Amino acid sequence: MISISRLLCDNIGPGDDLRYGGHKPPIVVWNCTRQCNLHCLHCYADAKSVCSPEEMSTEEAKIFILGLAEFSVPVLLFSGGEPLLRKDIFELAAFAKEQGIRPALSTNGTLINDSVAETLRELGFSEVGISLDGIEENNDRFRGKKGAFELALGGIRTCVNKGLRVSLRLTITQFNYRDIPTILQLVENENIDRVCFYHLTYSGRGGKLQDEGLSLEKTRAVVDMICQRTQDFFQRGMTKEILTVDNHADGVYLYLKLKQQTPQRAKKVLALLKKNGGNNSGIRIGAVDDLGNVHPDQFWWHYSLGNVLKRKFGDIWMDTEEPLMRGLKNRKGLLKGRCGRCQYLDLCNGNLRVRAEAVYGDIWAEDPACYLTDEEIGLV
Repeated sequence: MISISRLLCDNIGPGDDLRYGGHKPPIVVWNCTRQCNLHCLHCYADAKSVCSPEEMSTEEAKIFILGLAEFSVPVLLFSGGEPLLRKDIFELAAFAKEQGIRPALSTNGTLINDSVAETLRELGFSEVGISLDGIEENNDRFRGKKGAFELALGGIRTCVNKGLRVSLRLTITQFNYRDIPTILQLVENENIDRVCFYHLTYSGRGGKLQDEGLSLEKTRAVVDMICQRTQDFFQRGMTKEILTVDNHADGVYLYLKLKQQTPQRAKKVLALLKKNGGNNSGIRIGAVDDLGNVHPDQFWWHYSLGNVLKRKFGDIWMDTEEPLMRGLKNRKGLLKGRCGRCQYLDLCNGNLRVRAEAVYGDIWAEDPACYLTDEEIGLV
C-alpha cells in the first residue's frame, strides 16, 4: 500500500506503524469462506454461491489463529468470499482479539445492518473495509447484482453512525475510472475515514480482465487526480487517509514529482518509501484461504505454500526451502527486464509478481503495470 495522504500531507494513519515500522511477522488476510452473495467480475478468489464442504471448522480455525498469535501476527483481516456469511465469524474475531491479534474486516457491505455494525464495534474491529467499484449502475454491473450499490452504501452509513472506521475500496478499471471523482466526493459527504484505490491484478476472475485495465498513460493521470484531491482534502482541514494499492510505481512516481517541486519534502518521502520496502508479498503480507492453504498474498490462490491444518503458519512462512518463498524474500537478483535494472528497485521491490506471471508466464518478469518511463527509472 502507498499512503498518498502520508507522503503528500504527513497525515499519519492507524496502519502506518506497520507500513513504515519494519514489522517482521506478516499481516494475514484470511479468506475465511469462499461463499458470497455477489458475483464480482474481478474476484481474485473466484467466489461461489455456496461454501466449500472442506471449509475450516470453528475448532480448526481457532487452532490456526493460535498459530498466528504464536508467530506474533499483528492483524488478521477477515475476507472472503463474503466473510459475514460465515456463521462463526464473530466468535472467531473475538478469539483472535483475545490472543492479541487485531481483527479487521473486508466485506461487500450489503449484509451490514444495525445489529452487525454494533457487534463489529463491540468486538473492536480496527477497520471495516467496504468495496464499491463505481457509482450505482456501474458498481452493480461490476458486482453482478442490481441494487448492490445502495445496499453497500447503507452498510457504510450504518458503520459510520456506529463510530466504526470505514475504509472504502475500489479496484480501478476501464469500467469505473471516470467515477473516481464522484467516489471521492462520496467519501467527503458520508464522513468516510479512508479510501483505497486498488490497481487491477490478474488473478481469479480478474484474469479475464487484462484488457480492461487502464493504459499506462491513463493510470498516470488517475494517480495525478488522486494526489490532487488528497491535497485538496488536507488544505480544507479533512484528515482523510487516501491510499493506492498493488502498484508501488505510485510511490516512485510521487517521489519523482516532489523531487522537482519540493525537494525537502521529497527527501522525507524517499525515507518513508525505503522503510516501506515496496511490494511485500511473501514477506510482510500473507494469505490463508478457506481450506487452510497458505499463499504469499491473497492473489496467489493458484500456489499453495502449505496448509495450516498440517503445519503451523509460522513454520510454513519461514520455510525458505520452498522455492517461491525463497525467491520472494530475496527477489532482487531474480527480477528480469525493466524491474531487474530499475534504479528504484529498493523502493518498489519488483512490484506485483503475480501480475507479471499472468501476462508473461514468468514470475520474475517485469511488471507490465509499471507506468514509469525508461528515463524515469534510469535505463536511458
